[in-house]
Amino acid sequence: MSGLASEDMFTLRNRNGWSTWHLLGGVLMVGAAVAVAGNAWADILTIARKDEESSYVFLVPVLMAWLVWVRRGRFRSCRPMGRLLGTVLLAAGWCCWSLGYRHQVQSLWHGGAVLMLVGGLLTVLGKDVFFKFLPAFVVLAFLVPVPLTGRQLIALPLQRATAQVTQSVCEVLGMSVERQGNLLTINGTEVAIAEACNGMRMVFALFLACYAFAFVTPLRAYVRMLILTASPLVAVVSNVVRLVPTVWMFGHVSRNAAETFHTVSGWVMLVAAFLGLMAIVRVLRWALLPVEEFRLAAT
Repeated sequence: MSGLASEDMFTLRNRNGWSTWHLLGGVLMVGAAVAVAGNAWADILTIARKDEESSYVFLVPVLMAWLVWVRRGRFRSCRPMGRLLGTVLLAAGWCCWSLGYRHQVQSLWHGGAVLMLVGGLLTVLGKDVFFKFLPAFVVLAFLVPVPLTGRQLIALPLQRATAQVTQSVCEVLGMSVERQGNLLTINGTEVAIAEACNGMRMVFALFLACYAFAFVTPLRAYVRMLILTASPLVAVVSNVVRLVPTVWMFGHVSRNAAETFHTVSGWVMLVAAFLGLMAIVRVLRWALLPVEEFRLAAT
């Protein structure tokens, strides 16, 4: 038997020190972290499934996988070292999860569970993976459902702005629309902006779309910050584009048809927002502004 054939398949290592044991160990540590905080993870899934305002949580694993995929070339420069960071995060996550559970602080309880998962993975993979794939780890923060107080602080100002702009655009287009606060009225039918824009579900989904575009596209740091900073404006513009025909639908067709339109158009606006950001970057390139960084997979 040759020397290579006699080696255990689980101890084969590449030049950076990785082995199959690292993959298995990472899976086991993640599984253990989820099992320990199983009650918190079950609560996150229940909230995301039953509360429309938190349904954006289901987008997070998809986005994380995408962010890892576009950076897959960075694995070549990663080494399984610096595991102390994972141990620290694991301990911090356990403390947050325990304190949140004991004192009934939901965000701390959920956040501790997420931090334990990250810490468990990094105790095996090390700090190189964390820093080279940082955007993928940061997006996991969106797994923590936003409490009611936080929702109101973010959603209410956006709803007021959306209602005002939507009324103005409708009037420019010749539609007779009255507004009282966040309530629009057309042909005697009331359309509540809080309901029509689906509150936090669409606000955070649109923010995730901006985040995805910023970090899956090889852009310079200042362009990424500009996109993230402009995400509230993107949310308002996207909702106005969606709400103008929605308001018309509520005033001229059956309520069921209008509600179906506004539900479907909400998810269509995620794609439209992403394409709109692509168009903006193309315009910046056309203007010969430096917007691109090196390819993500190679850096």
